Amino acid sequence: MEELAKLAGVSKGAVSLALSGKPGIGQDTRERILRIADEVGYKLKKQKAPGESNGRSLRFLVFTNDGLVHEEYYQQPFFRELIHHIEERCRIKGYTLIFSAIEQNSYEQGIQTVMTERTDGIILLGTNLHAPRISDIADKLPNLVVLDTCFDSLPVHFVEINNFMGAYQAGKYLAELGHQQLGYIASEERIHNFDERKRGFLSALAEHHLEISTSNIVAVPPTMFTSQGPLREKLRKLMDNGQPFPTAFFCECDYIAISTMKALAELGLSIPEDVSVVGFDNINESLVLTPELTTVHVEKQQMAYWAVDLLTSLHTSSGVSAKIKIDTRFMERSSCKRQDFSH
Repeated sequence: MEELAKLAGVSKGAVSLALSGKPGIGQDTRERILRIADEVGYKLKKQKAPGESNGRSLRFLVFTNDGLVHEEYYQQPFFRELIHHIEERCRIKGYTLIFSAIEQNSYEQGIQTVMTERTDGIILLGTNLHAPRISDIADKLPNLVVLDTCFDSLPVHFVEINNFMGAYQAGKYLAELGHQQLGYIASEERIHNFDERKRGFLSALAEHHLEISTSNIVAVPPTMFTSQGPLREKLRKLMDNGQPFPTAFFCECDYIAISTMKALAELGLSIPEDVSVVGFDNINESLVLTPELTTVHVEKQQMAYWAVDLLTSLHTSSGVSAKIKIDTRFMERSSCKRQDFSH
């Protein structure tokens, strides 16, 4: 791999992606690496087809270009970490992981293609999918586990985050730090996960006899890291509306939290001296910030392991579906401080 990386002028990681057929590099780069590998005599190990008698495989199925899941979803930190853990568990259990991405506008054609390509089970990324679509997929594709969402009315295996618990932890934490003037930065795109987070956060505040003014609830795109102009302007309007500015913001995901921290800094506010910020997901980037982001840790490894284990155990053939909810952990870092009432 090191030799091929030098010859192709790319990283070892890019070589690994090309040789394994995984997403993450452009088609031109993949073809160049494979051509050089062939020229220097590198022999790719023949992969068993999914239908061969002793070949075991699982399929990771994603529907893209709808809501949060875009064509290059695998480059987003949350999904990248999740996929890594799924691959790791498949390898431990002796399964090959096959990737299938279908654009939402090619739904029927894509489903038909997947139906003809046999695997031992399917992990469906459900982040951006609603109940009717998941129900239809489950009818067409047996031995299915849906990851990162849940609909209690469907007789389908689900593995999800305990979104309510994570946001409840965040609300309780800010309330106990003495923050009473709170802000909420929501995603413009609404999914099950975000609705549960809002419910959990408001529940914690209610227990502490707190509530959020509707003017302090701001909606922004959920997948932007940089400080978007619209977010900055919405926060500026909050500063200028004559009402007390929030001393703390809860953000529905770390992407939004990072953007919020940048926007607040551009408005001349210091974190956490002037404003505290809490995120959700604990992506790796939350540790790169200054100050480091206080956030809710999602057990991505446990989610991935449960999804793979459900498919590779006897549970999926029992006829009884399971809904597994993975609890969160609160990560206290440097982006929050106790509210000082001395002023």
